[in-house]
Amino acid sequence: MLGNKPSKKKVVFQPSNNFLNYLKKYNRQTKLPIQYDDMLRYMASIPLIDSNGKDTLWETVFYDHSELEEVNISLCKIYSLLKTEGDMSVIEHLSVARIDFCTFGNTKPFRVRIINKLNDNYDHFYIKKIDASRIYGLELEGILSPDRLNYLVYDKTLIEEHVAGVPGDDFINKNLDVPKFDQIRIAKEFIKFNERCFVRLLGDMRAYNYIVDITPDIEGSQYRIRAIDFDQQSYEGRKSFYLPQYFKENNPIIYLGIHHLKSETVRQYQLEERSLIARRARSSRSQLNLLLNNMIKDRISYDEKVKKLGSELAEHHKTNTFLKCETMGDIVLNNIKLVLQKEFIQSIIDIKE
Repeated sequence: MLGNKPSKKKVVFQPSNNFLNYLKKYNRQTKLPIQYDDMLRYMASIPLIDSNGKDTLWETVFYDHSELEEVNISLCKIYSLLKTEGDMSVIEHLSVARIDFCTFGNTKPFRVRIINKLNDNYDHFYIKKIDASRIYGLELEGILSPDRLNYLVYDKTLIEEHVAGVPGDDFINKNLDVPKFDQIRIAKEFIKFNERCFVRLLGDMRAYNYIVDITPDIEGSQYRIRAIDFDQQSYEGRKSFYLPQYFKENNPIIYLGIHHLKSETVRQYQLEERSLIARRARSSRSQLNLLLNNMIKDRISYDEKVKKLGSELAEHHKTNTFLKCETMGDIVLNNIKLVLQKEFIQSIIDIKE
C-alpha cells in the first residue's frame, strides 16, 4: 500500500464557541463530574493481555485509595448522564469494574467498564480529549449514516459510548469463510460503507477502526459496518485516505466483491446508499445546514491539506468547485451537494498494493 497512512500525528483542534453553542442546542454539552485530565492522575498501571496472551496495547490503571471512591462515583454519574439522561437513581446498582488506558494512537482514551451489580452485566464508555474534527465526525455519523453514537462534551473532555460488534480486523481474519450468500452480503455492506465514508470524508477506515455488527437472519446473516474512530474526519489531504477500499487491510473483503459481484451490481449498491444518504440529509436539513455552517468557519486541518484535497477531488469529480474551497467544511459541503445531485460514481473494486 502506497502513501495511505496519516502524514503525521493528528493535531487536536478546540471547538469554536459557535460550535459549542450548536452542541448545547442539540443536548451534547453537559457539565461532567470528572475530566480527562483528572483521569491521568493514576498511580500505577499494568499491561492488559487478551485471552490469547497478546498485548492489547491497553493498560489497566489504578488510582490512589484516597481518590478511588470519588473517581468511581464520578464515572458512574457519567454513565448515568450518557445512558439515562442523568437519572442518578441507577447509580446505586452500578460499580466500576476496570479502567483501561490506551497508549496507542492519537487519542489515548480511557475505557471504563461499568457493571450492573443486579445481574453482573457490563458495559463500557470512553473518556477522550476533546477535538473539533472528531466531534464533527460524530455529528455527521449521526445525520448521514444509519447509525447513532451517543456522546457528551464538556470543557476539554469528550465522552463516547461503546459500540458493540466484532472488530474489523478480527472479522476479516475469522468471519469471511462463510457461504457464498453471506460473502455477497459482506461485500455489499462494504460497498455501502465505502460510500458513506467518502461522501462525508471520514478517513483512515482500515480494519481496526471499524466494527462489524452481525445479525442472524432467516437465511444467513446481515452485516453492518460501523466506524468507531472519528479522529480523521476531514483532516488529511489525500483523496484515497477517505476510501476504505484503498487500505490493504481491507483487501480480503474487496476480493469477495471482485469474485462475486459484477460492475453493474456494484453501481446499483452505490446508488442505493447514495440515495439513502441524500434522504437522510434532506430529512435533517436544518441540523445539517447549521452543522456545516459551523464546519465551514472552523479550522480542523491545515491550509496545505485543504488545498491538496480540494485539488484531488476537483480532478476526481471533474469540477473546479473544490479548487475554490478554503476549509475542510467547504469541501465536505460540496461533496454532499454532489451526492444530492447524484453526479458522481465511485469504483469499489480497485485494489492498490
